[in-house]
Order: sequence, then C-alpha cells, then structure tokens
Amino acid sequence: MLSDSSKIGLSNRFVVTVQNMEMYNLGSWTKADGLDVAWDVAEYRSGDGGNDRLYFPGNTKYTNVKLSRAVSEETSAVRDWLNKNSWEHKLYIGTIGLFTSHLEDGPITEWELRDVIPVKWAITSMDAGASQVAVETLELAHRGFLEDQRKLVG
Repeated sequence: MLSDSSKIGLSNRFVVTVQNMEMYNLGSWTKADGLDVAWDVAEYRSGDGGNDRLYFPGNTKYTNVKLSRAVSEETSAVRDWLNKNSWEHKLYIGTIGLFTSHLEDGPITEWELRDVIPVKWAITSMDAGASQVAVETLELAHRGFLEDQRKLVG
C-alpha cells in the first residue's frame, strides 16, 4: 500500500553500470526494453491421475536488454567499455538502478544482471538536413537477474 511517504521509482530515472575488475558507469538512459523473465512450464500427467496434470517451473528465459538515449558526454563511457570488450569479451555484472526524482537519494530498487556482454551498439543516421537528436542504442545479453542458478555440490 502506498502512503504519502512512499518513494516511487520513476521509469525515466535509471542508471546502468557494468563491473568486472573495473567499473563503468554507462550513465542515465531514456529507455530500457527487455528487462523481463519467462518460464517454460513442465507439465506432467501421472498414469493414475485421470486427466489431472501437475505443473512445474521449467527453464527461465531472459530477453536481451536494449537501452537507448540521446547521445551525450556519457556516450564516451560506453565507447570506452566497448573498446575494452571489442576483442575479448569479459563477463560483467550489470546493474540497472531505478531512482526517484532525486538521484542523490539512491536507487529505489536494482536489477543485477549476471554475465553481461555487449551484443550491439548503434547510432541513428546523421543527416545535416534534419533537425533531430542523435540517439544511441546499446543491446546487452545476460544470463538473468534472478537467483535461479543451481550448483551441484560435490
């Protein structure tokens, strides 16, 4: 239940960082698509259960996260990270932090993406005859943000 003192994360206030041995603050973005999870459903029908079925959660599936924003001074941090990963892809932990209208209050919530690698970066076509803002997009592949990794203990 929300009250007058509830802090609400704004969908237009989020910051993306990636970290391995070093941290890259990729800055604020205006749009993030693909932060979702879906489950395969395993269905089992026992022989003596008639038409009854049992359902179990199956594999989790995560979509690539696609970020976009106007090109700004923060674009150089993305370029630095891409330069570092152009030849050898190191696995990073990516964090998407959702904020209120005051960034200094810290994030309301965060999603930690496991094993992030860049998949694609693009910029809109540049046309001197058009009066448009240049927009960059960055696509990230990852192995999920839920604690759904099972480890065999030996």
